[in-house]
Amino acid sequence: MPIKSYRQRLVFLVNILAIVPLGYGIRFSHILPEYVRDAGGSIAYQILLMLLVLFIYPPANLRLTAIWVCVATCAIELLQLYQPPWLQAIRATLPGRLILGTTFSRSDFPAYFVGSYLGWLWVEFLGFRF
Repeated sequence: MPIKSYRQRLVFLVNILAIVPLGYGIRFSHILPEYVRDAGGSIAYQILLMLLVLFIYPPANLRLTAIWVCVATCAIELLQLYQPPWLQAIRATLPGRLILGTTFSRSDFPAYFVGSYLGWLWVEFLGFRF
């Protein structure tokens, strides 16, 4: 693996380690209003997913990564309308709640679009994509 790829992965990993506590801090803050916590947490989640994809596969196309992360999270949001017992059992666990969510909210979709766009800008700012 070329040195540039190692450097990219290291930068993505450092950013992942920064966005996780930031996202949880926003999501579980008792100071911020609920709508800010929800939107801010969703935006951080989108950025995290983009960074994870690029950490795993650095040569991925940034535009396609942003689009597919947005599509995937919108699909997960829509999946919350489907509530069979086996899926509810998964959602009852902490990882299930964090990854799949628990309740459908139409108001989450704008944050997913904004988060994917900001994730795109974030990676552009890191200087690895043009």
